[in-house]
Amino acid sequence: MNHYLEIRLLPDPEFGPSLLLNALYNKLHLALAKLNCNDLGVSFPHYRQSNPDKSMHPLGERIRIHGTRERIEELMAINWLSGMRDHVRIGSIHPVPNKVNYVIYRRVQFKSSVERIRRRHMRRHNLGYEEVARLIPENIEQSSDLPFITLRSQSTKQYFKLFIQQQEIPNSTQGNFNTYGLSTGTTVPLF
Repeated sequence: MNHYLEIRLLPDPEFGPSLLLNALYNKLHLALAKLNCNDLGVSFPHYRQSNPDKSMHPLGERIRIHGTRERIEELMAINWLSGMRDHVRIGSIHPVPNKVNYVIYRRVQFKSSVERIRRRHMRRHNLGYEEVARLIPENIEQSSDLPFITLRSQSTKQYFKLFIQQQEIPNSTQGNFNTYGLSTGTTVPLF
């Protein structure tokens, strides 16, 4: 995690920051999956859990990709930003500053739809709806005020919310990232 590349969304009269961030992040996820990459992490320098200013996305309008210079160059060489270049400003690859804080960005999944949970349970356990409705009550649904990105599943073609939680950590921890650039225990620098 000794280098980073920052990508900033540009203001656009036709597309809001949420739509642009969703599109950018979806492209990044596909690129990380294509490279089978587990050594590049993502940070959101303007992350806010609460969002009083609705004109900005709660994750901010900048993302940073962290890793080695070579791995970031490899990612940028596959031209994953096609169709987005008019909507973003891509910085140069820079070394991470000396004095930084550390954070973990992790995916948080919620039980958001009781009907979806019931259908899944019916399929997995070969049960009827009445029995599953008795087993899984209405009040199982959860909601969240965490910031999220809306992505489209490549396998099911369904849209879903990728909730992202930021957690400050006193020291750097090493490990792997998933194909969203997130981790349950690996830090990225925050500056």
